[in-house]
Amino acid sequence: MVTRQSYDQELEALRQELLRMGNAVAMAIEDAVQSLAKQDVNLARKVIEGDDIIDKMEVDIEDKCMVLIARQQPLARDLRIISTGLKITTDLERIGDHAYDIANVTLRLAHQPLIKPLVDIPRMAGMAQKMLHNALEAYFKLDITLAEQVCLADDEVDNLYQQIFRELLTYMMEDPRTISQATQLIFVGRYLERIADHATNIAEWVIYLVTGQRLRKK
Repeated sequence: MVTRQSYDQELEALRQELLRMGNAVAMAIEDAVQSLAKQDVNLARKVIEGDDIIDKMEVDIEDKCMVLIARQQPLARDLRIISTGLKITTDLERIGDHAYDIANVTLRLAHQPLIKPLVDIPRMAGMAQKMLHNALEAYFKLDITLAEQVCLADDEVDNLYQQIFRELLTYMMEDPRTISQATQLIFVGRYLERIADHATNIAEWVIYLVTGQRLRKK
């Protein structure tokens, strides 16, 4: 029979694996946006190739969660720890997918001069990355206050996305030759907005882990 100490060690190992996955995803976002801003094809390909590693992390964590549930039949808080791990892993994997999507935009635009210097998109990426960092720190420290701050920050990202959308739409209306590239950049803004949404989801799962209550974003 597995002792409580051994079980707690397995739960802690699960938490550490989630944090490693979170760090890998955060690096993928950073590299993807940098690849776009610098039109760095090699960096974009690095992000694309790294997506398989992130996917494998998700599968490994899911397997460990299933084994813990099957072997231990956890109740109450222990079950919340495992189920929250499953949910957070899904959000991290989807964030990784969006980094992959941004890297693919880099490849599509690699041989085109940018219609404008990228300022707001890297700024938006920085905001989304900070949200992810804070959500993961909230998870590590079980910090509800920090998790709530992540949820509140999502509105700022949404507002910046709308600003980027309107600016790029103006470019498209003034010069139809910019439509193709501007559309791709709007996609990037949308990917970053979704990354922020997933960071918010993680923060909400932290609140659930600590309190047992689900906070739904309005």
